[in-house]
Amino acid sequence: MSTGRVIGVVDPFTNGASGTALLPGSKSITNRAVLCAALATGRSTLDGVLFADDTDAMIEAVTALGAVVRVNRGKRQLVIDGISGRRSRSHDAAGEPTMVHARSSGTTARFILPVVAALGGRWLLDGDPQLRARPQDDLLAAQRSLGAKVRELGEHGCLPIQVSSAPVEDATAVLRHIRIRADASSQYASGLLLAGPLRGGIHVEIDSEFDAVSRPYIDMTVAVMEAFGAIVTVPSADRFVVTEGHYQAADYVIEPDASAASYVWAAAAMCGGKVSVEGLGSHSIQGDVRFAEVLGEMGADVTVSADAIAVGAPRGGTLQAGSFDLRDFSDTAQTLAAVAAFAEGTTSIGGIGFIRRKETDRIGNTATELAKRGVDAVAEPDGITVRANPFGLRAGLVDCHGDHRMAMAMSLMGLRVAGIDIDDPDCVAKTFPDFYDVLETLRASPEPVAEPDVLVIAIDGPAASGKSSVARAVAGELNMDYLDTGAMYRAVAWAALQTGVDLGDLAAVASIARNADIDISSESGAQHVTVDGADATAAIRSAEVDRSVSAVAANPQVRWVLTRRQRDWANRVGGGVMEGRDIGSVVFPDAVVKVFLTAAPAERARRRLAQQAASAGGVDDASHDDGAIAALAAELSERDRLDSGRADSPLRVAPRAVIVDTSKLSQDEAVATIAELYRRATEPQGPLRPSPVEG
Repeated sequence: MSTGRVIGVVDPFTNGASGTALLPGSKSITNRAVLCAALATGRSTLDGVLFADDTDAMIEAVTALGAVVRVNRGKRQLVIDGISGRRSRSHDAAGEPTMVHARSSGTTARFILPVVAALGGRWLLDGDPQLRARPQDDLLAAQRSLGAKVRELGEHGCLPIQVSSAPVEDATAVLRHIRIRADASSQYASGLLLAGPLRGGIHVEIDSEFDAVSRPYIDMTVAVMEAFGAIVTVPSADRFVVTEGHYQAADYVIEPDASAASYVWAAAAMCGGKVSVEGLGSHSIQGDVRFAEVLGEMGADVTVSADAIAVGAPRGGTLQAGSFDLRDFSDTAQTLAAVAAFAEGTTSIGGIGFIRRKETDRIGNTATELAKRGVDAVAEPDGITVRANPFGLRAGLVDCHGDHRMAMAMSLMGLRVAGIDIDDPDCVAKTFPDFYDVLETLRASPEPVAEPDVLVIAIDGPAASGKSSVARAVAGELNMDYLDTGAMYRAVAWAALQTGVDLGDLAAVASIARNADIDISSESGAQHVTVDGADATAAIRSAEVDRSVSAVAANPQVRWVLTRRQRDWANRVGGGVMEGRDIGSVVFPDAVVKVFLTAAPAERARRRLAQQAASAGGVDDASHDDGAIAALAAELSERDRLDSGRADSPLRVAPRAVIVDTSKLSQDEAVATIAELYRRATEPQGPLRPSPVEG
């Protein structure tokens, strides 16, 4: 029986992200080291190896070259007997071409092509459909200029290709000067350099007419080559000279993958806590470690030592937007785009126009997937602009477009937004097979709860998001007490309107808040509100109070008075479910669970009109009036703007809060989601693994 399509269910972090992340080895370093060891004379031992689709492709490729590779996945180790820079007799030019299949690994294809051209013989280089679609014209032209015969068997400039050439003999080797563009990929230059020792040397010049991208990867190539005995000089920033000499076997330790580290560092910056990656530090040869600097510029707490980098939550509580050029570490661009959805302000990510030609259009498709989840993301010619609006974040299914980095970056959103699902979680196997397991190890365990402790579930959110009814139902589900703090502000607003007090008279309204006898109680699930003995249950839900309560809630003196009342209530009853605008950010910043309940403005308007009709004892006709819905939706959006811009206790998503979008959820579903968050925050739970869904 078919198990159907696998959907990755991402469970939000309620207690932050904490610990030391055990990351796989660097894909980029692994593939370079495997190739250098395979071309070397002698036996090399590589430790800390990444085993993933891309590196398995390189291992298969060097085996096709004639290297003997012994694999120990448990120890993350490879032992490789190299070919001493010479092809075997089985690669005779007169025989059938030797097949090298690069799967979907761009590094394998672009590194192996110059190598087989230098080794000589007949070769057939191919890859998966995704790799076949990625053109490599400049690299093919470079091989032709070096004397190789290169013939495309499909689309121009693309795999599959047939390569044939005579072997380069040391006695006749001439130092060749190759000028190549690096504006589409630095891998072209790296491939030429890696094959340099097989040619007795090569001079590679980066064409200065075009801006080179990902320059740190070329520096990484040089560092790995030198570790295996190659001699590389760098006369200028754009010139690299490989002199005569051969690769020699070496014992080599591979750093943890800095691109993979970006996800775990981002988790701590977004969710709170502190995550450390050991083996990556100030001396790393990977350019992607600079992502930690970006998080630091956004306000995250970043600590860098010689052999570790740790990232924690921003000291100010909220990440700040900024402008960042990621040309040299573009693999982290999608990670930053996901983080930017939770930063305050507009984030500009630039210098990455070339990533449109990666596994997918990483600019256009990332912007599209973010927009589907409610993020104001715009694809620019050279990057992505993200304008954060946490109120607009929406649950739903992410289309990864077969891109492992899309899957991992968008999974980060699921740590803060309940209901984010990933349509192809297995695609992370390309570079980080254990991604979801590693992420799960960072889920902070529930703190031990002492008997006298006050356990509060804080439910914040904009007007008409359903906070009151959902919070009341959550309290019933978990057998906890419930306080509708919004009803407190409504009661004060109603009392002020009854007495004719000018809402702009802050002192007068605050006096009402201090002196009014406000009682909020529930019986059989129904809420009752009295003000100085008068029943105001229905009155505080009137349209007039709707228009007035925002001004009352913005009164700092009123907020101070009611905050004290709310804390006194929680301490008196030993905790409970509280809902409002600033419960998680101001009233109880240490609440055991913080939820930001939201929904699309039109859905909130529909619910509010239905509520008003029910309170008035009328028929729910208004809730189906498109004009009334649109008008109220605009009014609610404006209220969101005012509430979020208040100088005192503005409406915002509190640090560590999980966003629960109820646009498409029933009340029962919303309650079940929050109850599960509470259980996960207070009880040790096993991870929810990707679940098979028929599709």
